[in-house]
Amino acid sequence: MKLLLIEDDLKISDYIARGFRELGDVVDVEHDGDAGFNAALEGEYDMLIVDVMLPGRDGLSIIESLRACGHATPVIILSAKRSIEDRIKGLETGSDDYLTKPFSFNELLARSQALLRRSRYQPESTLSTQLHYADLTLDCYRKVVHRDGQRIHLQPREFQLLEYMMKHPGRVLSKTIILEQVWDYSFDPRTNVVDVLVCRLRSKVDKDFSCKLIHTLRGLGYVFKSD
Repeated sequence: MKLLLIEDDLKISDYIARGFRELGDVVDVEHDGDAGFNAALEGEYDMLIVDVMLPGRDGLSIIESLRACGHATPVIILSAKRSIEDRIKGLETGSDDYLTKPFSFNELLARSQALLRRSRYQPESTLSTQLHYADLTLDCYRKVVHRDGQRIHLQPREFQLLEYMMKHPGRVLSKTIILEQVWDYSFDPRTNVVDVLVCRLRSKVDKDFSCKLIHTLRGLGYVFKSD
């Protein structure tokens, strides 16, 4: 999952970002409303977590403006305001959930997972929680991978990379793109961290199977496709 956190309290933002990153998620953080709005407008995120009281543009204004632009990304509001009127006002702006401070990370995590499940609810009454390609299946929420019925155990970063590749089959993924998507900050593209991660993932996903899915394009990057 890739999420945007807009929170001006450095202690709270570090606490939230660290919690999600430890689970293998990508977190972008902005500390003022104007920068947060621009990031939400220009980026592609699975979820936004937005504080109400922000320097510059406030959180409710951010949400209202995004909804007016047609953005349907799920939003959780964080606020120290606890009254029923404040909750109603927050939800009426277009947010999907409202969490009051102080809160536990486990509650925020549970609410974010429930919100993502609801946002991906399919008309045919099934939850789209899985990715499928050839004989490979990845469950986004249970963090489980199977190939040809066999369970494949992945580390969080390996899971993050495989999930991104499965969402972009046939697309050439450069090292720079992978660094930006799998890590939430930039490395020197000449570093070998991507090569090492791809090698580890390939040894688990492809090594014992005749049909190879992860391919190297010299000088370009990697592509996820069947032989």
